[in-house]
Amino acid sequence: MLTNSDLNELVAFRRELHRAPELSGEEVETARRVAAALTPLAPTRILTGLGGHGVAAVFDSGTPGPKVMFRAELDALPITETNDIDWASQIPGKSHVCGHDGHMTMLLALGRLVSRQPVAKGRVVLMFQPAEEDGSGARAVVSDPAYQEIKPDWAFAIHIEPGRPFGYVATCPGLINCASLGLKITLSGKTAHAADPEDGISPALAVAELIPALKALGGGGALEDGFRLVTITHVRVGEPTFGVAPGDAVLHATLRTTRDDALNLLLGEARALATRVANESGLGIAFEVVDHFAASINDPQAHAVAAAAMNALGVPHGDAGVPMRASEDFGVFGWDARAAMLCLGPGEKYAALHNPDYDFPDDLIPVGSAIFERIARDLLGSA
Repeated sequence: MLTNSDLNELVAFRRELHRAPELSGEEVETARRVAAALTPLAPTRILTGLGGHGVAAVFDSGTPGPKVMFRAELDALPITETNDIDWASQIPGKSHVCGHDGHMTMLLALGRLVSRQPVAKGRVVLMFQPAEEDGSGARAVVSDPAYQEIKPDWAFAIHIEPGRPFGYVATCPGLINCASLGLKITLSGKTAHAADPEDGISPALAVAELIPALKALGGGGALEDGFRLVTITHVRVGEPTFGVAPGDAVLHATLRTTRDDALNLLLGEARALATRVANESGLGIAFEVVDHFAASINDPQAHAVAAAAMNALGVPHGDAGVPMRASEDFGVFGWDARAAMLCLGPGEKYAALHNPDYDFPDDLIPVGSAIFERIARDLLGSA
């Protein structure tokens, strides 16, 4: 059990992280702080530089058994915080308004508990993942050769999720977060004087055709197996001037499905559609895929383990608000492990994620760490 001294120190650590947010791929100082906080817990090993700036602490019982991984995220968002709090972000234009500072602190709390009372068998792995927000971190971690040493049999994560009662956990077997990616389409033509547009090749009509055509590839609807959603997020045609007929355009679209293979299929259809429209208009075309998230699928057995742990602790849980259209960079860990994502509520009227007035509620630190510890004890026992 965490003591009052533990909680005071953990809250102070969380707020220290909150003051110094770092974006995806830039988490050098955050990783250093995490590794420094883990060192006094005397884990069997601390791995750094995983998939970029990832950090993993391994607590090995010395007895054969499963490897159970618990994951948190290192990175923050490019959002200016508006909270008037003593621990507000001190980095202009960057903030921890997605709860990752709290997730890291829950993992550190778990480390304290396992350090004091080791597990009886197997290993506990605390994974502090880089670059969650852009969907690149989990793939980079599992592709790192050092990951083979800690590759888990079970993987669990908690993400705070506003809109649920305080301490309520929303989760379900099967789909929990959609697969998604960002598709950038660049069209290249030829500018001309606005008085003589026929001298150029304008992408304007191609863009006008592409917007509804892309949207028609995925109209949304219920989160069932055939769900597909295409959202146009940005369009630029030429420059904001009246004297020049445009010669180039950029269109951003987010593609979203319930399965990774379905997302690849949708991407192929979107590329083929855009290529046909560009060719018919005499335009060059280029594509870039960014923010690529795998679907997060809760393994039924992992979900059952988590549910049993929450039942034992008296933590209320159910499937309110899940699965979600939103994506999360956790699904990759479930490709080779039994994985489950848990969505922990801060209160129905709590500030929304990615909003400039969001701040992680410190009272959730012992709730999340208790769930994690009970899962670890149920799977690995206590020495």
